Amino acid sequence: MTSHPILQLGDPALRVVAEPITPAEVASGEVPALIDDLIETMRNANGAGLAATQIGVHRRVVVMEVTSNPRYPYKPPLPLTVAINPKIEPLDDEMVDINEGCLSVPLRGNVSRHVNIRVRYLDRDGVAHDEIKRGLTAGTWQHECDHLDGRLITDRADPASLATWAEFEQHHRDAFIERITTFVERVGS
Repeated sequence: MTSHPILQLGDPALRVVAEPITPAEVASGEVPALIDDLIETMRNANGAGLAATQIGVHRRVVVMEVTSNPRYPYKPPLPLTVAINPKIEPLDDEMVDINEGCLSVPLRGNVSRHVNIRVRYLDRDGVAHDEIKRGLTAGTWQHECDHLDGRLITDRADPASLATWAEFEQHHRDAFIERITTFVERVGS
């Protein structure tokens, strides 16, 4: 496994739409190695997720995991998940504003996300999944899948809500955590 540099806002490679992975490629040496590198890179950066595009590989694969993450202490646990060719379908019109951060963007901002989504994807073994995700976990899925389509939080965030991590910590963190904790308690994830 290798930890890679994470591309930063302004790098044109972050705007490239990722290519699908064929079923035959899932078991090839290249894709499992990419998955292992994504996991290593995400964990080294204390991320909740990472898309292949964020390390300059334009393939449709993301990894997500939330344990006791110092960057996102309010996020509910999310076991290590590998999603190849993920597809998201909103299940209703319920939305929530999530103050999101990103390993590729040195800012945080309020992004409106669907609360209830269906996700379809292949796992690292090529097994198909069809699952319902809710709340902040649904937000994490939407954030990572945006990367695969060349979108960043700066494209979706309310411009007035953008702040550096330090300014968020000083001026906005407590109010956000209070609001989002109430939301998580209501929806359960």
